[in-house]
Amino acid sequence: MEKHDLHHEFPELNQKIHDMKTHDHHFRKLFDEYHDINNSIHSMESGAQHVKDEVLNEYRMKRVHLKDELYQMLTSN
Repeated sequence: MEKHDLHHEFPELNQKIHDMKTHDHHFRKLFDEYHDINNSIHSMESGAQHVKDEVLNEYRMKRVHLKDELYQMLTSN
């Protein structure tokens, strides 16, 4: 399975991700939510958790929106 954590998605921003997790509470909240959703998706895709395709797709869309928002925060300066 493909890795979708932020450090794999944006390796060039690893230091910025670390800095923002440490100093920006809103970023940290979204980061944690992104990783919770990502872990849930991984569980669904691996068959450990059985759900309907619609639910899996909903989680995937939420992950995309969070990733976009986090990327905007990472690149806004």
